[in-house]
Amino acid sequence: MSDGLLNDLEIAVLLPCFNEAQTIGAVVAGFREALPGARIYVYDNNSSDQTALKAALAGATVVRESRQGKGHVVRRMFSDIEADIYLMADGDGTYSPADAPDLIRTLLTERCDMVVGTRREVTVDAGRRGHAFGNSIFNRLYRFIFGPDFTDIFSGYRAFSRRFARSFPAVSGGFEIETEMSVHASVLRLPVAELMLDYGRRPEGSESKLSTFKDGGKILWMFAMLMKETRPFAFFSCLSLMMMAMSLMLMAPVLSEYFHTGLVTRMPTWVLSMAMMMMALVIFSSGIILDSVARGRAEQKRIHYMSIPAARGERRFGGTPAARATADGNEVSPVTTSAARKASKKAA
Repeated sequence: MSDGLLNDLEIAVLLPCFNEAQTIGAVVAGFREALPGARIYVYDNNSSDQTALKAALAGATVVRESRQGKGHVVRRMFSDIEADIYLMADGDGTYSPADAPDLIRTLLTERCDMVVGTRREVTVDAGRRGHAFGNSIFNRLYRFIFGPDFTDIFSGYRAFSRRFARSFPAVSGGFEIETEMSVHASVLRLPVAELMLDYGRRPEGSESKLSTFKDGGKILWMFAMLMKETRPFAFFSCLSLMMMAMSLMLMAPVLSEYFHTGLVTRMPTWVLSMAMMMMALVIFSSGIILDSVARGRAEQKRIHYMSIPAARGERRFGGTPAARATADGNEVSPVTTSAARKASKKAA
């Protein structure tokens, strides 16, 4: 696929930023060189330095988002911008703009809705030992709960199709937004791909905005909430089993005493254990009901996703000859196509 073909597509480069004045100019310049025909947007999230000024001087369109948090920025970006392909990266210079064409080519040739630029050896060294350990644990937890689609759910370097951007709800407010993106793709079984890329370090004087324990807690909470929303049967079954186990622990000595003496001397313990057993059954029943609700929601999301027209870039690669001709600017009606087929059969 030639670079000239990429220039024919409407590509939007999205850079959420918070106090990245030291690196944003070089990042914008790098993407302008790698994708000359792309529109570059820098969303300034209440920066107290000259991030917005440096981005504007480098040639980017700067938009301010007052709600603090990367999730709020991503929600605003996807709702504001219309494009065939969306490319999201961080403004800290850790991702190479030179890899952007490869991400987009993979998105088009593999006909995916999202391509994740997985960071090479990020679970070994993510800049901090705590971050590296957290990446390893959370990626394993994700694969256990939601499936094996991704190996690096926290990568901020991603390419999206128009369908993904328009169907993604973006409920998260902070750095857990990447986890929500991954779950959205896994639940709807969207076509996705990963591309292994080098991951750089922040330059001297540039500090990470991530807090190992605070943001780790938020991500863990997001895991629980997304599991509750997308896999309620598994979520509530786990709660039910824990409640049932606690009930049986309280119930066992009371029953043992009753079988030996025929008396129940610890009536409060017995009443509590029975109440906990009934709660376990109610929680399990709730999980069964909510599982049907979740399946209905997933179906509705899928229908909404299918109702969004494919972008020009998605129509051009693959599909029927009529679809490819339409993407190239030649309208071909179904009647004409059918008549052409019949004529070719007669000629044969």
